[in-house]
Amino acid sequence: MNILEEIQRSTPQLPDEYKYESEEKLMARIQEVKDKLGSDLFIPGHHYQKEEVIQFADARGDSLQLAQLSANTSARYIVFCGVHFMAETADILSTEDQKVYLPDLRAGCSMADMANIKQTERAWAALTEMFGETILPMTYVNSTAAIKAFVGERDGSTVTSSNAKKVMQWAFQQKERLLFLPDQHLGRNTAVELGVPLNEMAVWDPILEKLDYEGDLESIKVILWKGHCSVHENFTEQNIEQVRQQHPNMNILVHPECKREVVEKSDLSGSTKYIIEKIDQAPENSEWAIGTEMNLVKRLIKENPDKKIISLNPHMCPCLTMNRIDLPHLAWSLESLLTDQPVHEIKVDEKVTTYAARALDKMLDL
Repeated sequence: MNILEEIQRSTPQLPDEYKYESEEKLMARIQEVKDKLGSDLFIPGHHYQKEEVIQFADARGDSLQLAQLSANTSARYIVFCGVHFMAETADILSTEDQKVYLPDLRAGCSMADMANIKQTERAWAALTEMFGETILPMTYVNSTAAIKAFVGERDGSTVTSSNAKKVMQWAFQQKERLLFLPDQHLGRNTAVELGVPLNEMAVWDPILEKLDYEGDLESIKVILWKGHCSVHENFTEQNIEQVRQQHPNMNILVHPECKREVVEKSDLSGSTKYIIEKIDQAPENSEWAIGTEMNLVKRLIKENPDKKIISLNPHMCPCLTMNRIDLPHLAWSLESLLTDQPVHEIKVDEKVTTYAARALDKMLDL
């Protein structure tokens, strides 16, 4: 038996009855469970979810916002329509009486998976040998619970794309250097915004276990983990040039998970929350090319018919792992609660929870 077969054998698989059920019946079954469970059920839906799923969400938002909302409800069951690290964060912040479930365990995050705990421990050993006790670790919330705990145990903090600048300013007051996990682009864009020159940044390659830099080793202030978002990395300078040529009056608005060159050539950059608010507040008939996940761009187009909105990259695909959450898996997850045989509970180890919560609390207290 190979590894995939072993995983499939040990993990509950979607029953055929959900695979072949019509969309209309699945929607009716989902609504029926919502009606039966009432306030005992809370369904947070990330902005990148597709329409068929987001319509059933009790709240829409970014990962941290949804985790906080989940913990602040009286619901016993939290069925998180997002990806694995988001459900982990919800479990970390939830009470003992709450249970968190992910409709499909395959809904992961490629960026979060680019920094596992073994790689991080080896990197830390090598980097502290180079730089001593001068480094403070910090991690984007788009990371596993284990990485958050690693950072929290060493007095570091998590960051979001909304508060990265503020948290990085605080971090520089604590130590001379920073290790930024796992998204090099958000780390680089934030550091540049704070005035750190590119030649004072280095990139740690976890595969080669090597620090890539130019210039003097002692001048390095920010060590970026070589990770990225597989969606935002696909926006390019060529996309911007094409929009400038075809739509000269169009504003270009991108997420800071995009490459430095793309952020530099755009008109504006900011978090998902910032993007949504910017479009909502934009004047009628204004024109926008948006560099972020396609499901969200489509929703912004639909909800803002008075504006001309396009994707910065017209060939961009939605977030494939986020899209693993669909009607069949959501219906299965919800109905399993009624049979007292729930599937895919997300439970973070107690020690990991303690240190991960420390990193999250440090950010929230700033």
